[in-house]
Amino acid sequence: MKIGLITGTGLESFGAGQCQNQALETPYGRVAMEYMQVGDREVYLLPRHGRDHDTPPHMINYRANIMALKMLGCEMVVATNAVGSLQQAMEPKQYVLPDQFLDFTRVRPLTFFDGEDGEVRHVDVTEPYCPAMRAMIAQVLEERGLPVHAVATYVCTEGPRFETPAEIRMFRSWGADVVGMTGLPEVVLAREVGLCYASLCIVTNYAAGMTGGPIEDDEVGALMHSVGKITTGVLEELVQRLQPGACTCRGVV
Repeated sequence: MKIGLITGTGLESFGAGQCQNQALETPYGRVAMEYMQVGDREVYLLPRHGRDHDTPPHMINYRANIMALKMLGCEMVVATNAVGSLQQAMEPKQYVLPDQFLDFTRVRPLTFFDGEDGEVRHVDVTEPYCPAMRAMIAQVLEERGLPVHAVATYVCTEGPRFETPAEIRMFRSWGADVVGMTGLPEVVLAREVGLCYASLCIVTNYAAGMTGGPIEDDEVGALMHSVGKITTGVLEELVQRLQPGACTCRGVV
């Protein structure tokens, strides 16, 4: 089985020393990634921001990334996302597995279904994140004694700026639990091409206005690096335990 790992802030070097560099040309651009064999699993590691973390969230080529994993034959994709918490109960260094999202991105190409093939298509996102994968990730986290919130709504903003306290209050009133800049359109694109996709979110901070102080980018990066080894261990175990589940992720309309 082939599995894609899309890693975010603080996890760019996951698998360093074990991987072979690889690049693939897609209809949407060239994608650099790494490949490693884990038992009978073929794993393709794709650092979302680049190996040197030099691509900001609104400039990531999401369509090329997802298409590359599809072209390589991946069946399942686990993505990591650094997020800010909108709920006091979701504390920094805790894990969150979103089951719903709110999309507040603005300028990113958001779909493969642009009509260039002469067809109008729509995709169902009643369950945007694969329920079978979410259940397995939750199980691995719980077995390791790691705090996990298995149900949450993720709101994605355009970035690269952080949100204002007023925006955070609005998002909370609309039911959002965590906020980030990289979850969309990634999850939708994965659904459009029939990939099972789940997001492993790591809370780095409380969102703007919740603690009274400013949000420091360096502090977010430092926290992600501090939990990097633990998160890497979770991903390594997931790669070995994930199995195709009974889900509707491949039911593209």
